[in-house]
Order: sequence, then structure tokens, then C-alpha cells
Amino acid sequence: MTSQIPATLFTDPVSAERLERTAAALTANGFAAEIVDDAAAARARVRELIPEGVSVFTSASETTRLSGIDEDINTSGRYDALKPRVLGMNRVTDGDAIRRMLASPDVVVGSVAAVTETGSLVVASASGSQLPPYSGGAGRAIWVIGAQKVVPDLETAMRRLEEHTFPLENSRAQGAYGKPSAINRLLVMHAEPFPGRGTVLLVREAIGF
Repeated sequence: MTSQIPATLFTDPVSAERLERTAAALTANGFAAEIVDDAAAARARVRELIPEGVSVFTSASETTRLSGIDEDINTSGRYDALKPRVLGMNRVTDGDAIRRMLASPDVVVGSVAAVTETGSLVVASASGSQLPPYSGGAGRAIWVIGAQKVVPDLETAMRRLEEHTFPLENSRAQGAYGKPSAINRLLVMHAEPFPGRGTVLLVREAIGF
């Protein structure tokens, strides 16, 4: 049965009840789920969760950019930030080194396209660079997710991805890289089999795509 949720509601934060239901489902599926009030609280919590000196990869994410989390990690000097290192490397001659570096950092930080009220995370990618560390390559994963990304089920998650998230990401990619994005790879995480590895910070407000 097709969901009747209008695409326009993909921008609205869900109710506190739905957010709490989502957090409970994530916890039951092995994720460490926390609800924080706003982007500033998420920023502070990420800082608490990551030990100084570890290697950290921040995947492309409007959520972490707008919250200041990306800047904290990549410019503070507190961590072995991988993104600045990769930007200084040659994609052709250092391609293998870059691939290995990004696949298994100590910590990966990013967001998702949607999270279901049954406790699944949905991620789409053009290049796939964030998928290996998200799915298990990173020692620890932290996802910061605005309350507007909560949907009832996987069918609605795909609608959100295709009708809302992708058009916005495509426009961002055109401006940032001069080329379109694409839904080339899709990752659905139904559970976290290693307790403590995956932390989901659900933000009560809307942030990101």
C-alpha cells in the first residue's frame, strides 16, 4: 500500500511521540539512540563522543556542515581529520591509499536520508565513499539526524530520498562540483550487530536535507 504522506511534510519535524518511538526502535535494533534538543546540543554531544587524537572521517552532509560539526572535526586539531588529508592527496596516484583510509577510520560522522519508526537507517550515495565505514568499516559511527527525516517505513523512506533529498543534493553537487549527483548506491541498515558501535543522535528540530 502506497504511503499517503505528502512530500511537503518531508521538511517538517515529527512529533515528540514519533521521535521517541523511533529512538526506542533504534535501541531495540542495537543502535545507541539519543534525542537532543537542537543542532548545538548535537554538536556538543559529538564532541563528547569522540576521543582526541583518533582518525575521523566526516562524510558529505548538510547536517554536519550546518551544525558546525564538520568544522569542529576538520579544523580544530583535536583529531586526525581525514577529509583535509584526502583533499591534499592526488586522486589518481593516491587513489588506493585514499580508498583504504576512508573505508576504516576510527570514527565516521555523518547523516542519513531517512530513518524509519521501525529503527532502520537509509543512506544513498553517488560515489559510495561513506558506505564502507557506515556499514562496518569504521570502529565507531555517529549519525546526526534531524526530526524531519523520520518516516513510518522503508517505502516512505524511498519516497523521501527520491522526491526530496535527491533533488536538493543534486543542486548542491552541481554548485559544489560542477556535475550532477546520482543515487548510484543505496545502504539500508536494519540493525547494529556490535553494541556501542553505532550512535544515532536524533535532533528535535529540522536540519539538513
